[in-house]
Amino acid sequence: MSGLPHNPLPSSPFAAPRNVFKARLRAGEALHGLWMSIPSPVTAEALSLVGFDWLLFDTEHAPVDLASLQPLLQAAAAGPSAHVVRPAWNDKVLIKRALDMGAQTLLVPFVQTAEEVAEAVAACRYPPHGVRGVAGGTRASRFGQTSDYFRIANDEICLLVQIETGEALARLEEIASVPGVDGVFIGPSDLAASMGHLGNPAHPEVQAALEDAIRRLQKLGIPGGILATTAADARRYLSLGYAFVAGSVDLGLLIGAAKTVRDTLRGG
Repeated sequence: MSGLPHNPLPSSPFAAPRNVFKARLRAGEALHGLWMSIPSPVTAEALSLVGFDWLLFDTEHAPVDLASLQPLLQAAAAGPSAHVVRPAWNDKVLIKRALDMGAQTLLVPFVQTAEEVAEAVAACRYPPHGVRGVAGGTRASRFGQTSDYFRIANDEICLLVQIETGEALARLEEIASVPGVDGVFIGPSDLAASMGHLGNPAHPEVQAALEDAIRRLQKLGIPGGILATTAADARRYLSLGYAFVAGSVDLGLLIGAAKTVRDTLRGG
């Protein structure tokens, strides 16, 4: 452990928050996360107290829209977990709005080229280094009550980009080397589909590609991330060298626990 503080809240309510996730990732820590797909502030608050290093709020494949994202982030601020937001697409408007709501770490899905990644980097930064629009009274700046938000915002944003196809994986070095990329996330399910193994990310060919990807990222010195569906898979990915790993999905945990109770009641 690096000794860095784990609580993402600043010591002063009038200081802009520092990105602890980014600091810990740069320090080489292995960060354990949970994927959040249930659009409920109650769930977000409760799971924020469990103690995961990070929670990812998914607005791509989950029924979480922009109107419901900010309440989820507010509720999850109850606990020590850092917050990651996956926008629905690599779109500068969606990125801008997530950042204004207080997200400091973004996972941008389905990047295919270095040019697309450069667009995501620009969307995360204020001019002259990017194209992010300026608003003074957002949650990101403590509703305009911070004195240093605009000074530090560009440096505190953490950009993770998601590779999900064989074509993008072939360009891994090019994509990961774009200035401003803090980590590369490999999407096993979409990668499996693009490789002809729809619904079977456990296929040996897919798993070999995942192992090759993290070896290539390690050579570049870029942290790699991945989503596992079981804790055992998560441990295996961590042992391969993946730096930020989501161990499960909230909805999957709920369904799995419910099935266990059902089977117990039925004497199964």
